[in-house]
Amino acid sequence: MKVLLIDDHPLILSALQSVIKGLGDNVTVIGADSARAARETLKADSDFDLVLLDLQLGDANGFDVLAEFRKTYPALPVVVVSASDRSSDVIRAVDLGAMGFVPKRSTNDALFEALHMVMSGGIYVPPMDMRSPDPAPSEADTEPSVLQVVGRGADIDHDGPPPLASLGLTPRQTDVLALLLQGKPNKLIARDLNLSVETVKDHVAAVLRTLNVSSRTQAVLAVSQMTRKGGLPTWRNPGR
Repeated sequence: MKVLLIDDHPLILSALQSVIKGLGDNVTVIGADSARAARETLKADSDFDLVLLDLQLGDANGFDVLAEFRKTYPALPVVVVSASDRSSDVIRAVDLGAMGFVPKRSTNDALFEALHMVMSGGIYVPPMDMRSPDPAPSEADTEPSVLQVVGRGADIDHDGPPPLASLGLTPRQTDVLALLLQGKPNKLIARDLNLSVETVKDHVAAVLRTLNVSSRTQAVLAVSQMTRKGGLPTWRNPGR
């Protein structure tokens, strides 16, 4: 596995390189200490399996870099590794196409879990307290916080098994949810499942209603909380 690690703090860059190399003997980690260096690295060689991106870079806004890389290299998964653990930052990163979000305060085991989850096609977000959202949004905010939306739903038994099986989704809705959680748009979901876009829209709407959320990002956060550790469950590959 070939990993591009982007962080402008030398000590953290070195520490993360050592940790990631611990994933196995066949792991190669290339470090970049700025957005500019990362761009040059990918321009010269885009054959990477994974990008780990810090949000606080000296020469660029990490969210802007995330959006840029997801547009330029859509097949290259990007995981945010940040000093922040604010739910608003997690939601924004997933909205922009991040396949994972790992706070820097996480343990090595949590980082390994996140990377394995992403490399297997899932999305990783950290466990968050659904009853303790970030400070109230300003009046300019138009989309409700996922934490507020899920908080209005039924209580989740965090000590019991993940309640996904009790959601009552049909097999096709489960397939749609699996692809939705991979960040795929309706057109790609329709192609993968050999369905019309309108049918996919109906299935997505049904899934969101079942999860008691109003957006794809909120669905990702809601399902992650149902799985206790923040990792999304592994589904069979839809369409195969």
